[in-house]
Amino acid sequence: MNDYQYDNQTVKGFIVSSIFWGVVGIVIGLWISVQMWMPSLNIPPYFTFGRLRVVHTNGLAFGLGIGAIFGITYYILMRLCKRPLLFPKLARFHLYLFNAAIALAALSLFLGMNQSLEYAELEWPLDIGVVILWVIFAVNVFGTIIKRREEQMYISLWYIIATVVAVAVLYIVNNLSIPASLTKSYHLFAGVNSANVEWWYGHNIVGFIFTTPILAMFYYFLPKSTGLPIFSHRLSIIAFWSLVFAYLWTGAHHLVYTPLPDWIQTLGIAFTIFLIAPSWGSVVNGYYTVGSDWSKMQSNYLTKFFILGITFYGLQTVQGPTQGLRVVSQLIHYTDWVPGHVHMGTMGWVTMTACAAMYYIIPKIYNTRIYSVRVANVHFWLVLVGQLIFSFTMWVTGIMQGALWKATNAEGNLQYTFMDVLAKNYPYWQMRTVGGLIFTVGMLFFIYNIFMTMRQGYIAQSDIKPVVAGMKA
Repeated sequence: MNDYQYDNQTVKGFIVSSIFWGVVGIVIGLWISVQMWMPSLNIPPYFTFGRLRVVHTNGLAFGLGIGAIFGITYYILMRLCKRPLLFPKLARFHLYLFNAAIALAALSLFLGMNQSLEYAELEWPLDIGVVILWVIFAVNVFGTIIKRREEQMYISLWYIIATVVAVAVLYIVNNLSIPASLTKSYHLFAGVNSANVEWWYGHNIVGFIFTTPILAMFYYFLPKSTGLPIFSHRLSIIAFWSLVFAYLWTGAHHLVYTPLPDWIQTLGIAFTIFLIAPSWGSVVNGYYTVGSDWSKMQSNYLTKFFILGITFYGLQTVQGPTQGLRVVSQLIHYTDWVPGHVHMGTMGWVTMTACAAMYYIIPKIYNTRIYSVRVANVHFWLVLVGQLIFSFTMWVTGIMQGALWKATNAEGNLQYTFMDVLAKNYPYWQMRTVGGLIFTVGMLFFIYNIFMTMRQGYIAQSDIKPVVAGMKA
């Protein structure tokens, strides 16, 4: 099976699209970080924090994240199944529909059309569009796997299957709504039930967009890029089934100290603590894979991305369960600790792994080498430093906020007003912007490297064509 028989154009299309939407989302993220300490940058009605924030989260989660997942999954799928996509024209239509959907989603959010559900803000017509996108994806994934020419099901395929199934169930159930007009609908569930379903979705959609497909990338590209076999296939399978079993029970840890029944909160906390084990199964597998030759961390630039990425995944999956505990949640819930936690995962684990996968794929598609390993290394260090500044700043801010909000004087009254605490946030919010700016510069190095690699490969292919034509003549 030669590479030219694979649908590399669709893969490339999704990667380029995801980079474009990533730029939009990151720029807006920088903007809203500045709005926190410079309110004058809120420009009503379309460019206020309330509207830009949802464009930022949806643009990066769905535009950058899902776009990269679609393209990279198609790349992995074809190679692990040893055949082209079953429906290549459907995949190309999938690419066009994806970009149209993201553009309409961003426009609707700018206009204030919002279901007021975290990570599920889109109104019902766009929800239908998202479901159609996912059905198209599922048809190609399952069709290609069923018709595969490789009998063995490698672990990455299991993670891809889990992603397709879980996201479909989560998205459809949580977005069941009663339309009031073309641009407005109301959640089918109400009160505590609405909150419970929303955070069952809210936590787990992150898990099955930012965990399972990224683990599929990690398990495929780490051995491919290093030339080292995965330490234990058995461990990867055990970790997979444990993760899938536990993940869907954990959403209630977002609703500790709310009217949600205590037993549901406790169930969510218990399964969240359990999640440490399967998550660290993959972390250990990654470490022991490279442990047979740690020199790869110096000699192979991609190894750093994958190993630091899985390290942040490991830290994320200790921090997350810990903050689900009631004794910790009572301090840090509703504080800036939470965005610090989320961004360690998205800026550390997800972005590093996805970028490394793209660094691997683009030279393969263009039959060339990466334009500059030095630029890739600069990209690595900038996003690492930027993410650490961002995350640590938010963790410190969160602990400070929680402590000040709870502080009382000798008479038992609150010691600090809301404005007292707000004023103390400003230096930390400014530092968060600095971290975000460093991270953004790093991503600009990444974009430059990717597009120069594509240009380099395109020029090389153009030079070969006249020679081939002359030989045929």
